[in-house]
Amino acid sequence: MKSGSSRRRFLAAGLALPAAGAASVSSAGGAAPLARLLPDPKTSVKYRTLGRTGLKVSEVGFGCMITSDASVIEKAADLGINFFDTARGYQGGNNERMVGAVLKARRKQVYISTKTGARTKAEALAHLDTSLRELGTDYVDIWCLHGRSSGAQFTDELLEAYQSAKKDGKIRFSGVSTHGGQADVIQYAAKSGKVDVVIAGYNFTMGDSLNEALAAAQAAGVGIVAMKVMAGGFRRVKPGQPLHETIKREGAMLAALKWVLQTPRVQTTVPSITDMDQLDEDLRAMGAPLTEADRKVLAAQLDYIRPLYCRMCGTCQGQCPQGLPVADVVRYLAYAEGYGQFALGRERFLELPEEVARVRCELCPSCSVACPNGVRVADRLMRAQELFA
Repeated sequence: MKSGSSRRRFLAAGLALPAAGAASVSSAGGAAPLARLLPDPKTSVKYRTLGRTGLKVSEVGFGCMITSDASVIEKAADLGINFFDTARGYQGGNNERMVGAVLKARRKQVYISTKTGARTKAEALAHLDTSLRELGTDYVDIWCLHGRSSGAQFTDELLEAYQSAKKDGKIRFSGVSTHGGQADVIQYAAKSGKVDVVIAGYNFTMGDSLNEALAAAQAAGVGIVAMKVMAGGFRRVKPGQPLHETIKREGAMLAALKWVLQTPRVQTTVPSITDMDQLDEDLRAMGAPLTEADRKVLAAQLDYIRPLYCRMCGTCQGQCPQGLPVADVVRYLAYAEGYGQFALGRERFLELPEEVARVRCELCPSCSVACPNGVRVADRLMRAQELFA
């Protein structure tokens, strides 16, 4: 990797990786019209109670992070989806503005979750005020501390921010989102009594690794919202694009969502939905059994994404002698390659401390980070550095 030619070959090979994954399909191989699939959409959507909040949320919610078409959000609400998840930092604040505008007329019929990456009480409450203004609402149903990876990150002042916001009627329930260290964060929420809802990465690649934490959450009345349900978002590749036939797994994304929904300890999910085909596919997951054929499809999908997808287990934390946050960088790469969101991935990469963003893995004689799940860590880190630095 030290010669210019090898670096070019590496980058060219990386560009052949999927920008996203399998397109929506029906049993005949093409997208099926909503009207035919759902003659009575309102009765087709199923609901679960979100822990002790008492909120009756649709099993499939709407992850708004990369949505740019407001009509898809509107259609989802029309069909009975009632849980919409956004964040202060999504699309530079524009995402909250769009979500608020679309849902304003039906505010009492839907539940909105937003998040802050703030590290202090004052900053968090300032973010909340901005979120309310952009969303055009007096309150949000769930307000989350964003991207926490351990219980130790819940400082007393951040817990005070929850209480202050509840007292002022600006939020109904407190929450946290976690991309890594999910088990620790869920266990903290269950024991502390301070967090009502956890939005956690959870998908078929994780098997039963979160079972104990999810059981603790259920016993404590903590609501669980599953994100990252598609295991990296490899879903958007279209026919004719590189590697389409290699990565396309018939029904893989539908099966992935069904896998999560077969877990009763998860009350709702927030898959990213960008178009009507994806909305169609996700709606079909509700009430559909996870079959043996689905499990075979997911096994094949896992074989394909194994070297690419970080399961956020936390094993690599602190392993890199150069100080790289390995799991975070691999996740930023997934934004670009899995979700087709290069700008988002680069934005997150450039938020790294300057001394970390300057690290180049190709200068190391070998990589000391070993992934127990088979991710090609060095390749993924170098790919991210080539794309974003």
